Amino acid sequence: MEIFTAAGFSALLQVIAIDLVLAGDNAIVIGLAAAGLPADQRKKAILVGIAAATVLRIFFALITQQLLQIGPILLIAGGLLLLYVCWKMWRELSTSHQEEHEATEALADTDYDKDGTVARNGKGPRKTFAQAAWQIVIADVSMSLDNVLAVAGAAMDHPTVLIIGLALSIALMGFAASFIARLLHKHRWIAYVGLLVILYVAIEMTLKGAYGQWPDQLSFLSAWFGAPGAMGH
Repeated sequence: MEIFTAAGFSALLQVIAIDLVLAGDNAIVIGLAAAGLPADQRKKAILVGIAAATVLRIFFALITQQLLQIGPILLIAGGLLLLYVCWKMWRELSTSHQEEHEATEALADTDYDKDGTVARNGKGPRKTFAQAAWQIVIADVSMSLDNVLAVAGAAMDHPTVLIIGLALSIALMGFAASFIARLLHKHRWIAYVGLLVILYVAIEMTLKGAYGQWPDQLSFLSAWFGAPGAMGH
């Protein structure tokens, strides 16, 4: 079983970090979108968001590895998409403390700061349930694909790690999303570690695809990836 090898165990640690950070990130986005709704609608919107994210992760998990096996061009595309994810995450990490606090209150339906309100969003008009649900589903599609793609990239040559990573990503989103969001809210360094892991996976995936597509021009990468035919495609 490859998880007991050094490379397999390293890939597993990367996958766990990716799953933790992206599940928490997805949950915070759901909480932010739902924070402006009345309490009864807020619970419904969060339930819709977490259910949609879980189902989408299952769907993308079933197709992503097959897509990545098609060829180096898709690896390049996947790597570039993950670089964009890194940029988005970097911007999201600058979300104001107040906004993130409202998101975690909305997810847990708990008044953490004892101010008599839960996720009271005083900025601008309240949104409708349909607006919040649409915003959540659009974010879920993007972030579920990001999560599955990052896991597939980190575990590319380790099928057991891939299965564990995808199962963990689905379980975390389905059962522990609000807990992880609170964890990331309290300990920001975890999110930055996850961001660095995803950045590493994105660069490696992009270079691996480029080397597979243009082995002669990028022959200097052979020391990292070996012969093009031995890259697991």
